[in-house]
Amino acid sequence: MKTDLDALLEAHHLDALLVIGPAQHNPAMTYLTGGAHLTSALLVKPRGGKPTLFYNPMERDEAAKTGLPACNLTDFPWGQYLKAAQGDQSRAQALRLKAVLEAVGFTRGRLGVTGRVDFGPWYGAFQALQTLLPAVELDGQAAHDALLAARRTKSDEEIARIRRMGQVTTEVVGRVADFLTSQRGKDGLLVKADGQPVTIGEVKGLINRWLAELGAENPEGTIFAQGRDAGVPHSTGDDAAPLKLGVPIVFDIFPCEAGGGYFYDFTRTWCLGYAPDEAWALYEDVLSVYRRIMASLKPGGLCRDLQRRTCELFEAQGHPTSCRQAGLQEGYVHSLGHGLGLDVHEAPWFRATKTNTDRLEPGVVITIEPGLYYPERGLGCRLEDTVWARPDGGFEVLAEFPHDLVLPVKAQ
Repeated sequence: MKTDLDALLEAHHLDALLVIGPAQHNPAMTYLTGGAHLTSALLVKPRGGKPTLFYNPMERDEAAKTGLPACNLTDFPWGQYLKAAQGDQSRAQALRLKAVLEAVGFTRGRLGVTGRVDFGPWYGAFQALQTLLPAVELDGQAAHDALLAARRTKSDEEIARIRRMGQVTTEVVGRVADFLTSQRGKDGLLVKADGQPVTIGEVKGLINRWLAELGAENPEGTIFAQGRDAGVPHSTGDDAAPLKLGVPIVFDIFPCEAGGGYFYDFTRTWCLGYAPDEAWALYEDVLSVYRRIMASLKPGGLCRDLQRRTCELFEAQGHPTSCRQAGLQEGYVHSLGHGLGLDVHEAPWFRATKTNTDRLEPGVVITIEPGLYYPERGLGCRLEDTVWARPDGGFEVLAEFPHDLVLPVKAQ
């Protein structure tokens, strides 16, 4: 949690953090500012001290909302540094950074640098900064690792925000199901009242509209893939393709708060109208593993052990798994899940390697998403929920929704 950040900076041998860029879709800045609407800012967090926010003057009210000590960047006029650098923008940025660091009294030690900006211009700026402040050692990896470690466990406020995103997600999924079941089946396709087929792109458009109406967005898209595409885990689906009856659809939706914030992650597999025997068999195998893994979650359990157990269960059903074969293209080909928060994929991880020591610590939010994939047979199935490891030792799905395979469709 954020309260652990100073200890984590010490553990990663950092004396301060420098975060650059906007607050939108920039997890480090969002985490330390609470997500204020900042399009360009600098934040310096000394170990053992409060962060200081350096803000664009047009966003002074947004900066004030953060409650952080703040400085207006008009006190560090860009034109002044650009003139001193004789028009060299990278050196001008370095001169400004030097002044900002001096303003908070940081001129010596290890400085962790992170954020989300255009790499090219800033690369030159940091090279120049090293010559201007030779007693400051820059480290990007340690900053990234320290913040990820802090973000691993969530506060009550963070859980409330992820839970709300779960409610938004399942509301939209329910609207999609209602839309699909309100159409008709004709000649093997799902068709509208005018007889025209419903396309995958049409469904995705409705998803984006409904998310926006509910204060969320879809920065990484949606997977709504049928048939062979459903058998390749991250195929997003062919927007032009008409929806077919009886063909498995993997619907993986992972929206976040509007402007960039906390994510939710959720997957269901549907067949419209009916499910062929092969699809039923695959679904029942995945559902069985999902239920057994959910029942086996224990506080402090090693994530790698859950991945190995998932592989064992699928292998007992006769499916190939990634635990036995690297680069597998069919069967169980990915890990059981991942952490979730300001990134849709973050710690803890479920890799089955001996070096993975991640555990189900109280406060983590994870996904549980077993799946099976047979693209050449036109089959794929994944079931996914987002789960909170509660401080009391229990595990809670943050937004419940039925796991039904078949969505009923009337014939035209």
